[in-house]
Amino acid sequence: MRLADLPTPCLVLDRGILERNIGTMASALARHGVPLRPHMKTAKSIDVARLATAGQPGGISVSTLAEAEYFAGHGISDILYAVGITPQKLDQVAKLNSAGAAVIVLTDDLDTAGAIAAHRQPPRTLIEIDTGEGRGGVAPADDLLPEIAARLGPYLAGVMTHAGHSYAGRSLDDMARIAEAERAGVVRAAERLRAAGHAAPIVSMGSSPTALHARRLDGATEVRAGVYMFGDLFQAEIGTHDLDSIAVTVLTSVIGRRPGRLLVDAGGLALSKDRSTADAPKDCGFGLVLDLAGRRSHGDAIVRRAYQEHGLIQADPAFPLDLPVGAKLRIAPNHTCMTAAAHDRYFVVEGSDEVVAIWLRVNGW
Repeated sequence: MRLADLPTPCLVLDRGILERNIGTMASALARHGVPLRPHMKTAKSIDVARLATAGQPGGISVSTLAEAEYFAGHGISDILYAVGITPQKLDQVAKLNSAGAAVIVLTDDLDTAGAIAAHRQPPRTLIEIDTGEGRGGVAPADDLLPEIAARLGPYLAGVMTHAGHSYAGRSLDDMARIAEAERAGVVRAAERLRAAGHAAPIVSMGSSPTALHARRLDGATEVRAGVYMFGDLFQAEIGTHDLDSIAVTVLTSVIGRRPGRLLVDAGGLALSKDRSTADAPKDCGFGLVLDLAGRRSHGDAIVRRAYQEHGLIQADPAFPLDLPVGAKLRIAPNHTCMTAAAHDRYFVVEGSDEVVAIWLRVNGW
């Protein structure tokens, strides 16, 4: 089977690039001697997980309990559900753990900590620490931190943080600085808990930019990262990797043509409407246009507008787009995590247009 034979839109994954990206992250963390807990929220595939965890001593992170159930069913037991838990979901976690999984949960809420401790089968729990992102978590110096720990009691397993604000960095020095603030903050939180008599064996941090560019990781016991496996245009813009390291693209067909533009069958659902590169040095619209082989044969042609099932490609004036209806293109995405979300499988290639495998994905919550 060749890419030209596939129905569109669909998701194409280059295994060679994926394996190279996994190796780059493994090498980066090996310098620090800190294990990786790959975040599977983007990949959502056991085939990708097996590559990402090969040679790693730890487990994985997930963003939904559907993912936790899926990966546990495929033999991965050490799972961090890295989204704040609600009391209503504790029964589902208990069911997974009774079946042999070891799902760790997360909270930054005092009442939820009490519900966890009172549950008939309390899971191990991390306290989420805010080290600058301003999304979830308590500050390392917050008086609420030891209160939550005391409420959790023996079910406290440690602390975690996520430097999502690293995406605002625009240089390697920015990434290193944010990584150090992330590391120092979560380690400080763990030290406060230990000084108060609480065990905190897990000190978990990470984002792809900070994992790759941290200058020190002492005090951290694990690093979580996910988008590094696939890469995307935004990560290339902020220096996490280069453009040749984008492993996932969307295959699309030309469905209409006008001078200087093409209409394709990949719109907002197939590509996502993430516009992260709008705030980056180079705006790539809703995706960068590549040829069927994944090359930049069309210059800086981008998907300028995205409707639900239509994408409007604007040609680079230096590279006329003279393609017939039915011709196929590939689109490199702004934000792979969002782009992959609506797709149920990967069509896997290895540097050519031959499809060598089909890998299914899990979706839902």
